[in-house]
Parts: sequence; structure tokens; C-alpha cells
Amino acid sequence: MPHPLLTVDDIATWERDGVVLIRGLFADQVDLIRQGIEENMRHPGEYAAENLKPGESGRFFDDYCNWQRIEPFARVVHESPAAQVAADLMQSRRVQMFHDHVLVKEPGTAKATPWHQDAPYYFVTGEQTISFWSPMDPVSDATLRCVAGSHRWPRPVLPTRWLAETGFYPDSDAFMPVPDPDADGMPIREWTMAPGDAVAFDFRILHGARGNHAARRRRAFSLRLLGDDARYVERPGRTSPPFPGHGMQPGQRLREDWFPVLLER
Repeated sequence: MPHPLLTVDDIATWERDGVVLIRGLFADQVDLIRQGIEENMRHPGEYAAENLKPGESGRFFDDYCNWQRIEPFARVVHESPAAQVAADLMQSRRVQMFHDHVLVKEPGTAKATPWHQDAPYYFVTGEQTISFWSPMDPVSDATLRCVAGSHRWPRPVLPTRWLAETGFYPDSDAFMPVPDPDADGMPIREWTMAPGDAVAFDFRILHGARGNHAARRRRAFSLRLLGDDARYVERPGRTSPPFPGHGMQPGQRLREDWFPVLLER
């Protein structure tokens, strides 16, 4: 039987679309995550970024790979049901930690999160990968938007640098151009969400988010997890996150001292 937060229909939707909404996944950890985000913004990590150009309104902050130094995030990783839900959705015997990610859009931040797939930025390949994106504030217009079925596209989408809007790797021919899902009439999934709800999506899903035109901030927390078949893969340049000095070889599972196993059945 699946986890109580899941239904059989959720699992079928995941297999078909590569994206599904899980109500209340982090409902019991909302206060913890909010504490962690405040600590993260007071003490940014080495990968923290401000994603607005001079003259653009608001503030768009993001940072990742902080769960091992920010205690509330570590508690969420180990105490939330995310690993169990991930195992059921991916149909995976084991679940391995990859990284956390915080994204904050202050009120009046017009800039949208660009359309992108996470997988091309990562040094991970596999059919069993999952991200959970969870708002810590009620969201409607500033929610995550995902293109259903895009995890099955034959070519990955070109990864770009959000601020510079340039290609992430030197060889762009290996990728398809970034599409415009609205103009092309693609099947976009988006939901009005309460704090602690989570969108679960495959690393290969094309996704983005609207700007935040509301009067309140939009704080979002993500966990990226790996399943049985996830393996290290070489990319044509520095990945994001880079994890320098990892020492892994193509085809290997990610080293468990850096990326611990959270669940094994």
C-alpha cells in the first residue's frame, strides 16, 4: 500500500505525467522550514545567488546545499515523510539524498523563474529521480508550473544561466532550445497551494514559476532525492551544484558519505 499521503491515482499520474501534487507533505515541518530559510538568508552559503539585474523590481534569492549546516533543514530531511513518499512514487527500494534548495521571491518581484529542466544541470542520470517543491506561504500566481510529460522528451532542454541568460555548457548542440510552453499550448500543471503542500516532479520535467506580484513573500523549499537507478554522469562543464572533489566515476552510484541513503527497503 502507498504512503497515506498518496493514492493509487497519484502514482499513476506520476508515471504518466512525471509530476503530481502532494497535499500536506511538509505540513508538520512548515515552522522548521521557515526557521531554516531565515537562517539561510541571514547566513548565505557559498552558492547563494541574487537573480535580478539592476533596475528589476523586488528580490529573487536562491541558495542550495545547506542542509548539513542548517539544523532545521537537516531535521526536515530526516523527520518528514518525503523519503517514504519518494520511494512509493519512484517505485524505488532505496532513496538517497541529493540536495536542498531555497528560493525566495519578495513582494513585487516581477521576474519569472525561467523554464528549465533540472537534470541537465546535474551530474546525475536515471529514471528514478524526484524533486519536491513546497511553498512556505500560500501561493496562487507565484506557484510552480510544470509541463506534463516533458520527462519523456527525446532531447534535454538547453540549460542556461538565470541571470546572464547564456548557455550553461559550451556545447549547445546537444540540447533542444528552451521552448515557450504557453505559446506552444503545452499541458502545464500548476496549483493553488498551502504552506507544506508539495509538487513532486522528475528531474527531467520542464518547469518554471511566475513572478511574485502578491503583497507577501513567496518562500519555497525543495528537496532533491535519488532512487535505485540514479548514477553519476559526466557533463561538458561545471555542474550545478558542482560538488568539487567528489572523485566519482561515470556509472557509479553517488558516494553515500556525501549523499546519504535516507531509506532502504
